[in-house]
Amino acid sequence: APTRRGAQPGGAAGRWSSVASVLAPRGDAISDTQRAHARAGVLLERYGVLAREAFAQESWRGGFGGVYPVLRAMEESGKVRRGHFVEGYQGAQFAYAGAVDRLRSARDSLASLAVGSLLVLAASDPAVPFGTLLPWPAPTSPLARPRRSVGARVALADGRLVAFIERGARKLWTFRDAHAAPPEFVARALRGLFADRSSSVLRVEEIDGAPASESPLAEALVRSGFRRGYRGLELERSALGSSAP
Repeated sequence: APTRRGAQPGGAAGRWSSVASVLAPRGDAISDTQRAHARAGVLLERYGVLAREAFAQESWRGGFGGVYPVLRAMEESGKVRRGHFVEGYQGAQFAYAGAVDRLRSARDSLASLAVGSLLVLAASDPAVPFGTLLPWPAPTSPLARPRRSVGARVALADGRLVAFIERGARKLWTFRDAHAAPPEFVARALRGLFADRSSSVLRVEEIDGAPASESPLAEALVRSGFRRGYRGLELERSALGSSAP
């Protein structure tokens, strides 16, 4: 339909036009190659590093195989780079040069791990790749079942998953490949939960399937302000100002 102004019989008002006229202003049909090229650009901007795993989150037809020839042509023309940029992705990975440079910069800046680099996010946050783009890392306990559930939190440092905190913070799970991270990371992540909680006491009853007071992390939590209780390790909101996070 041509561009029009004013109220329409169907109730629509304002300036409007058909999608086809925007995509093909000269009336030309959109080819499969044009469509695949547009998709490749959108996904490169969305994910930064584009691999087969990303298409599991999309509903576009053809999947990775449908856009792969376009990505290969973009690499041959120097528009994108192909390599192994993200651990856990399988097969070819593509990214703009700027995205690769930013990954290298982030890797170099996090060479020396500091407590300030800790990031705590909702487990369902799109910024968390685990459970969607990447599999969950191996947990310390075989009883752990991390999932992207509402109310759960994850703590990440240097790109590694340090802890999974279940809703309510009664249970906490750690991961094998994050054991080099300081235990203070877990303490800081738990203390940060008070920011969006109204309760006056936070109680951790289990860590990796065992009583929290028996965990190797217990001493670090006590130093952070937790106290040993008969049901686990407890932190009162009033204690937040008495010790550093």
